[in-house]
Amino acid sequence: MTEVVIVDAARSPVGKKNGSLGGAHPTDVLGQVMMKTLQRNGLESSVVDQVVGGCINKVAAQGMNVTRTAWLAHGGAIETPCITIDSQCGSSQQSSTLAHSIIASGHADVVMACGVENMTRLPIGSDAVGKDKRMGKPISKSYFEQHEFTSQFEGAERVAEKYQITRGDADAFGLQSQERARVAVDNGYFDNQIIPVEAPVMDENFEKTGETILVSKDEIPRDTSLEALAGLKPVAREDGIHTAGTSSQIADGAAVVLMMSADKAKQLGLKPLATIKSSALVGCDPVLMLEGPIPATEKLLKDSGLNIDDIDVFEVNEAFASVVLSWAKTVGADMARVNPNGGAISLGHPLGATGCFLITKAVHELARSGGRYGLISMCCGGGLGTGTLVERAA
Repeated sequence: MTEVVIVDAARSPVGKKNGSLGGAHPTDVLGQVMMKTLQRNGLESSVVDQVVGGCINKVAAQGMNVTRTAWLAHGGAIETPCITIDSQCGSSQQSSTLAHSIIASGHADVVMACGVENMTRLPIGSDAVGKDKRMGKPISKSYFEQHEFTSQFEGAERVAEKYQITRGDADAFGLQSQERARVAVDNGYFDNQIIPVEAPVMDENFEKTGETILVSKDEIPRDTSLEALAGLKPVAREDGIHTAGTSSQIADGAAVVLMMSADKAKQLGLKPLATIKSSALVGCDPVLMLEGPIPATEKLLKDSGLNIDDIDVFEVNEAFASVVLSWAKTVGADMARVNPNGGAISLGHPLGATGCFLITKAVHELARSGGRYGLISMCCGGGLGTGTLVERAA
């Protein structure tokens, strides 16, 4: 198989709900990150053989193959094909797995993986609403005959019960995420991975003023305390452990991972950030739904011949505190290495963009810290787990 390397990984700042990116069209946020990533590597868009993007709510502003629209809207080569896939929250991580596979199989030399989501415009579940009853609902009677249908919030609570995660455990983890993110922001750890994007200024009625602003910093991290977190009400059920302080934050953003064959990168004179050692997509219980990072991690380690202690940096999506805590309890990961710069609880979870967002964080943290191996994994709605194992380039 062809050796696959990551030559760059970049992302927009993460915007909070109704924040600086809320009024921007998602194709404009993603398109800017796409093109500016190529520009900072001295590349023309025509060098890209294919673009694979992830997005969950593919309706309205994110409909009609948002990846292709973003590419063309910002000057991408017409000849470069682009597709948009849906693996729920793991969509853009699965886009990176497909990009990896396309290059490894020899079908292409340069593939861009990416993802986008504007949750201000299109809240989670937007693609499940049909005004005309003839359009139907996404869950059929046949599904209910096979499986109980639960929300991700309920799934998170059931995971907490199964793995004996307490409210105190969740609150402590939520605080840790905020504190680590604050340190990372204050020390500029994200500066070389963030692509500033231009966005329209919106008034109090969320109408465009005609002005624009260059957004260059994440808007999400909050100042909090254990006392403040303990005072928050559960979001799913009265006896639940998860609150707004221990669940991922609604966010807007886009991210890109630019991959090449090792030979192509050498030919173009580009120094890789990392080599992709293994990728995975697994299925898991659709009722508990959020256990996917556990079997995904086990598969990545088995396929690579590594063990959990070989991994220097983990990026496991903080959809809910119980997801990461149950995963760590099962696989035995050192929590000092898990989400060292905060996660979705503190930095936000722009759904279809988060997979590439986490890969971006991981490869840049390996470069900053000098670690060797990074493992990235996400839980996904419907019972899936995505995974990527990378090795820092020498």
